[in-house]
Formats: sequence, C-alpha cells, structure tokens
Amino acid sequence: MSPKVSVEQVKKAIRSSVPLVIKTYTLPHETEMYLEEILNIFLKEFGQDHLKDRIAYCMRELAVNAKKANTKRVYFQEKGLNINDMKQYEEGMKNFKDETLSNIQHYLERQKEAGFYVKIVFHVKGQTFHLSVKNNTEISRKEQMRVYDRIARSRAFETLEEALSTVIDDSEGAGLGIVILVLMLKKIGLDEESFDIDVVDGETIARISLPFSEIHSENLDALSEEIVKEIDDLPQFPDNIIQLQNLINDPDSEISSIARQISTDPSLTADLLKVVNSAQFMLPKRVDNIVEAVKLVGLRGLKNLLYSYGTQQILNQEMKWLWNHSYKTAYYAYNLARNFKRKKDLLDDAYVGGILHDIGKIIFSEVHPHLLEKISSFCDERNINRELFEDLSAGLNHAEIGGKVAEKWNFPPSLIEAIRYHHEPLDCDPVRKDVVYTVYLANALVNIEDGEISYEQLNPTVLKNYGIKGEEQVRVIVERLSKAFESEAARRESH
Repeated sequence: MSPKVSVEQVKKAIRSSVPLVIKTYTLPHETEMYLEEILNIFLKEFGQDHLKDRIAYCMRELAVNAKKANTKRVYFQEKGLNINDMKQYEEGMKNFKDETLSNIQHYLERQKEAGFYVKIVFHVKGQTFHLSVKNNTEISRKEQMRVYDRIARSRAFETLEEALSTVIDDSEGAGLGIVILVLMLKKIGLDEESFDIDVVDGETIARISLPFSEIHSENLDALSEEIVKEIDDLPQFPDNIIQLQNLINDPDSEISSIARQISTDPSLTADLLKVVNSAQFMLPKRVDNIVEAVKLVGLRGLKNLLYSYGTQQILNQEMKWLWNHSYKTAYYAYNLARNFKRKKDLLDDAYVGGILHDIGKIIFSEVHPHLLEKISSFCDERNINRELFEDLSAGLNHAEIGGKVAEKWNFPPSLIEAIRYHHEPLDCDPVRKDVVYTVYLANALVNIEDGEISYEQLNPTVLKNYGIKGEEQVRVIVERLSKAFESEAARRESH
C-alpha cells in the first residue's frame, strides 16, 4: 500500500520554496505511484497538470536509471570487479542484465544494506520547477559520455517513431530511454538544455528544469508589485527610534545620552533589560541600570535591538504564533552562531535576523485593514485567480516582500539579505553568507522540530558550512536547542 500524500505539506514546500525530498532504496511500485501524486500536485499548482504524463515518464526513467546504477555497483562489488577499469567494466556488463534480472530481490537487498539510495527532489525556485533524481554512486566518465551521446543522438529525431525505428544499443540503463526523455521535453517546448546530469559531492544528479507558464509568472509579478506599492504606504520607523539611531551613529555621543533617550520609552527600556538579563549574556546577577545595560549590549547590539523593536511597533502583534516562531528562530540562530562560528559580530546580526526573517508574512496580517480588500479588487480587475493571491498570503514570495520592507526602513545589507534569502541561502551575496546561512539553518531547525520539513530538505551546502555531517547530528542539535529554549522561556517567566 502506497503512503498517503499530504497535499498541504506539498503546497507548503511549493509556497516556501523548500525542496521536497523522497528517499528510497528499492523504488517499489507503491513509491512510484506516490511520486506521481506529488508531481501532479506541483504541476497542478501552476496550471501545468496537462504535462503530468510526460514529466512522470521522465521522472520514472531517471529514477529507474538511478536504481540500476546502484544495482550495477553492488553487482560489480559482488563479482570483485573494478567498475572504473575499462576491461573489467566490459567483462562485468556481459552478464549484468541477465543475472540481476533473474535475482533482482537479492541485489535490491544488497543495495539497501550498502546504503545506496535514490532521492527524488521536487523544488520550486524563482519561476522554475526543478525535478532532480539523485543517487549516491558516482556515474563513471564512460557512463556519463554514453548519456551525452544519447542526448546528442536525440537531436537527429523529430518524433518518437523515428527514434524507435533507429537501432540504438539499449544494453545500458541510459540508452533509448534518455533519447525518449529528451524527445518528451522537446514535445512540451523545452530543449535539451533543460536536462542535465552531473556529479556533485559524491552524488550523481540528473535534473530537469521546467519554467512555469508565462501567464502565472506575469500574474505573480503583478501581484508582488501591487504589494510592494502597499509597502510604500507603511509608516516610517517611530521618531524616537530614528533619534536613537542618529545618536548611536554619532561618534561624539556619550553612553549616558543614549541611555537617557532609551529611558524616555518604557516599553523599549523593558525590552533592553529583558535582552540583557536573558541567557545570552549569562550574567551572575540581574541588571536594572540602563547605562550598564547599554554598555553590556554594545552599540551594535543596541542597533539590532532597535530594528527589532521598531518593526514590532509598526507591524501586527496579533500574530502570536508567528512572533513565537521568530523568537525561537532568533534564539537558535544566536546559539548556532555562538557554538559553531564563534564570531562575535555575527551573534547580534544572527539574533535580529532570526526575529525579523518572516516580516514579509506579517505584512499580510492587519498592517492596514484595507490591504486584503485592495488586493482582492486588484485580482477582480485583472481577472486573476483568487487562489494565486492566497498562495502569496500563505508564504509565496514573502521573503522577497520582507526584503523590500527592510530596504524601505534602511536596514543594514546583512539584515536585508537574511530576510530576503532565508529560504534560498545560496542566492545571497557571499560576503553576507555567515548571517544568511545561520538564519536559514535556525529557521529550518525550528521547522524540523515542528514537523514541517525533514532532514532531507536541508540545504547540503549550509550543513557542510556548519560541519554538520548527518541526520543524527541534526537531531541532537535540535534536541539541545529546544531544551535550552524551554529553560530560557521558563527563566524569563519566573522573573
């Protein structure tokens, strides 16, 4: 019996631009059916469900090829043959197909024991849907050249019948199937550039890139622009916060003047003392003096506190669940930076980046009561499907919109990028990757803890950057951060 597809979880992955990863060792028929259901949801979400049969064929072809490649490695190991030696390769391939087909269960079990997997990855990025099939046995140079040869041959064919009537050596896994795959892509208006196969970090990755329909893209862009216009109507930062920022930026300002300005705002004073007395400072006794608190937080820390405080003064405080998620992300980001990176400047930036990473989502709450009404009228005028706006309000593009808000409020570049790229960390300016990677990872770990995503959906480049080597290590990190956060929350309540 195939597992049940969670439509909501799939849509969440689409809207948040998070990869959805299915991992299998043996690729049974039930898993193939499950994968097709997921594919259909992705395509349907963007009005492309008419492509389902063709893309499903491509996905099956790549998944079966990946499974065969794993079988081949196990077979060669069992025969004591070196797959990278030309002579031994040819010798092994003589009986590979007959022997493995007649005893397939044995070889599938051996694959699983050896940890040879196949991962199917569905990922919406920007305006493109990427379908990748990965397996952790590296394709040999000879095998890769054979695949490229098939792709080159496919240029000569206009129809499937032409390909089938031409004698093509089908003894390898990537034979006629690859030619048909490229022809399938041609039929839906894509060229061979939309298909690629390569080796990255020990994995063979075959990827198909499918642009969304132009109509959907235009409507999405139009809606985003309308929301950005609304951002222009958002109020500026409160005057007292701007005065404080000017004081902090003035090299002639004294700590006592800054402390005096803070103390005119009881709510800001309370926020500052709360931060200073939190676990991140680990002070032996409670601090109640504003001047001392400013010295402890430092001017950089104070600047970041003002970004956070000012934002919360303007934006909707009703969305408790979202702010709670943001505070937890901030706590995780701070502790990841402290324990893994040990860069003092990163600590404050990571913390405030965590608090503010989802401000794009908060824009959709009641910033202005008329916002939803205005966008709804906009949809009616342009004859745009209401569901598209619901996608936006549920999270699609929220990171970009959050980045626009941060620019409007003159946030520093590192904070703007942490907000804008907290789902797409590899797209950030490499100069700011420390803070972006940290906020991305903190947010992802909170989502793992909440059961929103799985380990397989984490970005491998970010994990590598943090020296995280596997699922068990992630589980331990989440467990420790979660316990520490609960202790800190209990400590705050007791004060």
